[in-house]
Amino acid sequence: MDGIAGRKTRLSWAVHLSVLALVLLWLFPTVGLFVSSFRTTDQIATSGWWKAAFPSVQNLTLRARPPSEQVRQGDLWVIEGDLFEKGKTVSVSRFGVSSRAPTAFGAGETAPLRKGGEATVDASGHYRLTNTEPFTGKRGQRLFVTAKVPPEFTLENYRNVLFDPKNREGMSRAFFNTLTVTIPATIIPILIAAFAAYALAWMEFPGRALLIAAIVGLLVVPLQLALIPLLKFHNNIGIGKGYVGVWLAHTGFGLPLAIYLLRNYMVGLPRDIIENARVDGASEFQIFTRIILPLSFPALASFAIFQFLWTWNDLLVALVFLIDSSGDTTVMTKQIVELLGTRGGNWEILATSAFVSIAVPLFVFFAMQRYLVRGLLAGSVK
Repeated sequence: MDGIAGRKTRLSWAVHLSVLALVLLWLFPTVGLFVSSFRTTDQIATSGWWKAAFPSVQNLTLRARPPSEQVRQGDLWVIEGDLFEKGKTVSVSRFGVSSRAPTAFGAGETAPLRKGGEATVDASGHYRLTNTEPFTGKRGQRLFVTAKVPPEFTLENYRNVLFDPKNREGMSRAFFNTLTVTIPATIIPILIAAFAAYALAWMEFPGRALLIAAIVGLLVVPLQLALIPLLKFHNNIGIGKGYVGVWLAHTGFGLPLAIYLLRNYMVGLPRDIIENARVDGASEFQIFTRIILPLSFPALASFAIFQFLWTWNDLLVALVFLIDSSGDTTVMTKQIVELLGTRGGNWEILATSAFVSIAVPLFVFFAMQRYLVRGLLAGSVK
């Protein structure tokens, strides 16, 4: 009796656990990227994002004050200060004065300097450099410390990405370029696929079954297989290096799924509504615009989510069809790759840029996700 309508089966708990596992698998990378975007370089390099709320042991390279700030105390020249900000709870365990032995001395011990003098770093991060002769040079002494530092979060990463003139111009231009690619590449295939899906679902004409079979076959054609022939064709007709070419490329690659999804949904609509409209004298175009499209909104929204996410996150098609050495048509995915090349060690900047790039897709997904399941289940039941 467990399997009858209205009663839960004994395996319902397995379904719930599976859904929870899928949600967590999708959620963890996004949360990790979000947390990392607020962390410093040292914290990202020494611990994972799941340890962001706990103290971490870091190996840091810091500099003392320059010799120009030394003072004379009796027979000694002294440079002293704090390696960390006031009020920051830090516990230094080891330190060194050479990169070859960065942990040679314990906190509070005295280390000889290569150019004469001694250096001491206590557990709180306070250092003291002394010498019988004046310190020389323009830069301060390097000090290598191993310290347990508290968790730290900062908005400086977002300031660098969004407000720094060097990054702001590139990211803002890439943002609007991505919108220029994504919005038409989402609307155009929906318009074409809606007409084609209605014809394949409710209009009788020779070869309809073959067309449906061909569309299903196109679903398994790899995108990479068609890139070079399509690029050559676009170059021959003069649209291979601009927005028109990338719009048509995304339209062609997205149409099979769009037609298949919409056609399955439209087939499941009540036949009586369409037949009554025809009896009342409505044309096929009136039936399509006034009846089919409003009823098919869940399927349209479902495909719009997929197409928007694919085109927004696309890099391969943009690299092939948006060839521009000046960078005027650079999209966000390509901009992040270029940022990775120029600032490969600044992981906090890369994490922040990546999270900025997924903010719009997340907004679109959560705004329209209630239509996603309804669209994906199109045609599964009648």
